[in-house]
Amino acid sequence: MSEFYTRQSLPDEDYRNLIGTAISVFNSNNAFIIENILRISGDQHNWWELIDRTSGNILHKVMEEQYGDIIPQNIIKLFSKLVDQRDRIIHSFQITGPGPNPRNEQLLATKVKGSGEQFIITRNYLIEFIQLNDELSDLLYVFRDQLDDN
Repeated sequence: MSEFYTRQSLPDEDYRNLIGTAISVFNSNNAFIIENILRISGDQHNWWELIDRTSGNILHKVMEEQYGDIIPQNIIKLFSKLVDQRDRIIHSFQITGPGPNPRNEQLLATKVKGSGEQFIITRNYLIEFIQLNDELSDLLYVFRDQLDDN
């Protein structure tokens, strides 16, 4: 498949919508994490500094090291899982592989970090990622409400 704005072969529109949705919901949660960090950090951090950090840096240097005693572990663990999954999506490569129809189609594939084991980023992988981001969003709302109550 191709579009008027590129000559490159592309995955089908539904698959590309899932990829876009996956990145959008992750980015929304990343900003929500930053919002919560700003609520607990006082003047130690500001939005401009945090938004320039990678999600992995926010996870390890800020959430775990600085505020691991304040931010619930279930939020930290879920965000960590999502950072890893998001990295696999971002650091993927395009392949021609088995599609839902009897023909092959353009898909993304990636590898397990460290092992080199390759796998296809399926529609189910993307949907699970989106749903896990919904769970994280719910946890972040609860956490923010708890911060407001204190």
